[in-house]
Formats: sequence, structure tokens, C-alpha cells
Amino acid sequence: MGDRNGHYFSDEPTSASRPREYVFEGPAGPITVTSDSGVFSHGRLDKATALLIRNPQVAALLPGTGDLVDLGCGAGPIALWLAASRPHCTVWAVDTNERALALTASNARRNNLANVRVVRPQDVPDDLRPTAVVSNPPVRVGKESLHAMLRQWMARLNGGAVAVIVIGRHLGADSLQAWLTSEGWPTERLGSSGGFRLLVARVRSAAD
Repeated sequence: MGDRNGHYFSDEPTSASRPREYVFEGPAGPITVTSDSGVFSHGRLDKATALLIRNPQVAALLPGTGDLVDLGCGAGPIALWLAASRPHCTVWAVDTNERALALTASNARRNNLANVRVVRPQDVPDDLRPTAVVSNPPVRVGKESLHAMLRQWMARLNGGAVAVIVIGRHLGADSLQAWLTSEGWPTERLGSSGGFRLLVARVRSAAD
């Protein structure tokens, strides 16, 4: 795989900076993203993220108030889309990649999205209870690390909250769906396209 420090799941990428912009259609108009090397999906909106933000069922699942989390935000396209879609929510853009965090903060300012908070995982307030987690997760960190990350965040969700996850079929989407369900978070497929699966995992409420 080459130098790990050059990959998007590195905390501090060492690859030379090569900024590139792309634009996608948001809920209230175009959203411009500056991406860079060493950060996931350099120079384009990746197919998995596009599947997530363009599925109307995802928007329908999101509450109008509260805290939303983009887990593994990269340069921020999901966080920006969430912030534009839900202006009365606070969107927490979470990543360990320093270059990704800087890009997301800059992209939020550029698109006038003041409801985005850009943080490392350890800087998220301990008492934060998101109403939804939305993620194109860094699956290449490995299954064990991915499961540990999802357990941590699913445990923060109150009853009735959801996690929306997009993941490649060849990267274990079907097994992840089965694992989430076995862990007590019933998970269904919202859609699929181009080899990617869009999943929603639900946290049972006390009434269930």
C-alpha cells in the first residue's frame, strides 16, 4: 500500500499538497469543495457519497434540530450537505486527519455554513448525544477498527436515533449490515448503486 502517511486515514499526511476544487448541487444551491492529496476523494465527489446525499430517504430521516455527526468527514462534502439541509442543527465534522479537518473548516466558511463544528474524535463533548450519525466510513482502517469506531458512536445515540452509512459491497457492506443488526441495531438497506450499499441502523427506543 506504500507509505501509510500518504493515505487518507493518516493523522498527518506527508504527501505534497495539491488542492483541487469540485462542485456539487446542495439543497439550496451549489456547494464548492476544496480537496487535497492525502484526504479521501481528492478532486471529485466520490460515488458512495453521491449515493448518500442524493437519496431522498436519507433527508427524510434527518431531524430538523439537534446534533448531527459526519463521522470521517474528509474534506467535508457530507458535513456541508448536512449543514445546508438542516440549518437549525449543529453538524459535527469528525476526523483524525489534520489536513481533512483544515479543509472542512475552510469549506464551511467558504459556503457560509456557520453551523459546522470541525473536531477530532477526542474533542467531541462527552455529553453529546447526536440525533443522527451519517458516514462514508474509512473502511480501509480494517474491520476491527471500524467495528470499534461504530460501537463507540452507536452507544452515544439515544433511542430512536439513526446511523446512515454508505459502504462498498466489495468492502463488506453485507457483513456490516449483519454485524450491526447482531449488535442490537436493526439495519436495513435504503438503496444501492455502482457496487455501494446505503444502510440505516436504528437505535431502539424504550417503547420498542
